[in-house]
Amino acid sequence: MRVAIVHDWLTGMRGGEKALEAVCERFPDAEIYTLVYVPEQISATIRRHPVHTSWLQRLPGIRHYYRLCLPLFPAAIERFRFDGYALVVSLSHCVAKSVRTPQEVPHVCYCFTPMRYAWDQFEAYFGPARLGRLGSACARVVMRRLAAWDARTATRPRHYIAISRYVAERIRRYYRREASVVYPPVDTTFFTPDETPRTGGALIVSALVPYKRIDLAIDACRRAHVPLTIVGDGPERASLERRADDTVRFVGRASNEEIRALYRSAGVVLLPGEEDFGIVPLEAQACGCPVVALARGGALETVVAEVTGILVDDSTAEAFAQAIRRALTMTVDAHTIRTHAERFSRQRFGDEIAAEIARVTGVGAA
Repeated sequence: MRVAIVHDWLTGMRGGEKALEAVCERFPDAEIYTLVYVPEQISATIRRHPVHTSWLQRLPGIRHYYRLCLPLFPAAIERFRFDGYALVVSLSHCVAKSVRTPQEVPHVCYCFTPMRYAWDQFEAYFGPARLGRLGSACARVVMRRLAAWDARTATRPRHYIAISRYVAERIRRYYRREASVVYPPVDTTFFTPDETPRTGGALIVSALVPYKRIDLAIDACRRAHVPLTIVGDGPERASLERRADDTVRFVGRASNEEIRALYRSAGVVLLPGEEDFGIVPLEAQACGCPVVALARGGALETVVAEVTGILVDDSTAEAFAQAIRRALTMTVDAHTIRTHAERFSRQRFGDEIAAEIARVTGVGAA
């Protein structure tokens, strides 16, 4: 049985790629289709599968500027062909859900989110403050066309599976489609507590992009007089470094082992942006670390207020500063926090996603 798995791009091991890895384990003979592939940044589990790339892969140095090719993504993703396959599974936060499949080939989309920048976060990515008035006006024309294409191709999957109830509602709003929900996997066998003493500092593990609101965390920690460690990289790093003082440490990219050690020693992990789900808070909770998160989006489904962390109603530095101070002084039970995270295990995800695909298509995993 030939199975194809489609992912937008494979340039690092973030939350979406970890979900892909778990799907690959359930379909060990599947072939992978993706726009751009950087194999040295991808896990061995994924690399064991045959990987087909788009024509974008042939552009010199594409790994360094692929995001700038966003207007070309629809043309690239529609070039893939899936004749002879028994099943297509797309994992999509951008264009993967819009692949063309033969009518007789069932296509199930595991949707991380309808693309944010084309729908409801244009200003954060392409507003005048970032691109200037003329650049923003040009980007708006492109994004309107991309949003129209995204909506027009929303009928291509036979069924949508959303990563959270929050994303299921976004799918209903923008695509006018219903979606079932399967929460993404958290590696609770790797992310575990130990006896490391907690330092009392705050930690962020995140891509440094606008909607993550790392700027808010920097300002909040300054007000709370709490040192902050930031793990991750991205286009916002230079501006964030200019904003920060010497109590903020930028680590850049880190290994899973290094991140686990930071979870184990941090006083609190911060989630200041509105997330569609949020793997990081659950990895932190699996290590027994409390979380301070914005009370919107996926955090409402992953953080138990006053038990595994604190949910902040206002997206302001002062509100977050107060919540950070509370989190660092409240009595927390690391075992209770850990037990909550275990509900989102990798094994649970694999079982649920395979069962949902089989229910919808009649095609079972290996």
